[in-house]
Amino acid sequence: MDDLERLAAEIDRDATVVALTGAGISAPSGVPTFRGDDGVWDRFDEGQFTYGRFQRDPDGFWADRIELQQAMFGDDYEPNAAHDALAAMSREGYLDAILTQNTDGLHEDAADTVGDSDDDATILELHGNARRVRCVDCGKRRDGDPIFERAAEGERPPTCDCGGIYKPDVVLFGEQLPGAAIQRARSLAQESDVFLAIGSSLVVEPAASLPRQAASSGATVGVVNLESTPVDDVADVIQREDVTETVPRLRELLS
Repeated sequence: MDDLERLAAEIDRDATVVALTGAGISAPSGVPTFRGDDGVWDRFDEGQFTYGRFQRDPDGFWADRIELQQAMFGDDYEPNAAHDALAAMSREGYLDAILTQNTDGLHEDAADTVGDSDDDATILELHGNARRVRCVDCGKRRDGDPIFERAAEGERPPTCDCGGIYKPDVVLFGEQLPGAAIQRARSLAQESDVFLAIGSSLVVEPAASLPRQAASSGATVGVVNLESTPVDDVADVIQREDVTETVPRLRELLS
């Protein structure tokens, strides 16, 4: 029995299984990473995308955000085999929650493609969703495409019907992550029987500490990432392989 088979043996419909995903799961879909070779922050100054700048200079922030949005999400991209495998595990009752550091919405797309089920996993977007915008005054959320179009045509900053300014519905530098989402993620990690960290370097807090919380509560921890991570020392299974190969194989082993 190899390591992945051993991990699959720990997963059944009675176990609480939680997956944490990072940029490495979306990179094969063509979504650029922020750091690393040819990362987004090699082309843009991350200091221009702070919450402080949004508050101080919303016009300039939105002008730069349009370019960033185009660089990150301008090309068509779709869920890959790893997203689809997690969605299938959810539909089949093997996965209870997906905690993602990504803002691309691909887990939701994969879930829609697979189809609805009473066993669908909770998808918790820890850093928000770049496809949406949120009014900073009334809190209303809506699809971001028409708002980005308005901003590109000169309405900067774009505003809500209530008069408030729209903000991309993501966590900006200098902005706190939603407390309820983080608390829910920590609770899920502590309650998990199996915790899967997939495509994440596990260096950005607070998500990076979730595998350790799971391990400290007795969970079996699996790490699927091409490079080493700071939590490898608590992992029961480590797979240094492409997520688009490893995650589908894990799902097949469950079938």
